Amino acid sequence: MDLLDFHMRAERTPNPNSVKWVLSATLLEPGRSAHFEAPVGADVSPLAARLFAVDGVTGVFLASNFVTVTKQPAYEWPALAQSLVDAIKDFAASDEDALGPAYDAGAAQASDGVAARIQQILDEEIRPYVAQDGGDVLFAGYRDGRVELHLQGSCSGCPSSTATLKLGIETRLREAVPEVQEVVAV
Repeated sequence: MDLLDFHMRAERTPNPNSVKWVLSATLLEPGRSAHFEAPVGADVSPLAARLFAVDGVTGVFLASNFVTVTKQPAYEWPALAQSLVDAIKDFAASDEDALGPAYDAGAAQASDGVAARIQQILDEEIRPYVAQDGGDVLFAGYRDGRVELHLQGSCSGCPSSTATLKLGIETRLREAVPEVQEVVAV
């Protein structure tokens, strides 16, 4: 990335322990994301490795043009901000890919008709909406009317994630796919 053209800005999320850093550069192709809840090596994600090196960081979520960083509640954002900005700028200057060769997505894929319809609604309607707040929702499985989702980024541990899950996602999926009876986070 050319640092002369590189810009970034911080956005608050509904989760007080997560901040979304919107970048002028593309990290991952649209629709792809990666979530880390523990430190990883640079072979898995050079960017996440740099961010986890900042004391107090507990989670890193990467998407197409943003990274969401989650901190320990005891840490204050003003104390972390410059170190996070420096880590992101160092990554941008490195010209490395956000995900390294050891990264394994391991996401569940929808295979049957009901699961495929659920996946389509998640991809087309719900994931873009949730990404605006620095998070993501990934399909983990469907069985006997129950949809299982992974909440990532600012959604993971967010005080309003239960409302988003039940009032937003579950309501929309039940409306579009009558077989859905319940949506849960796993």
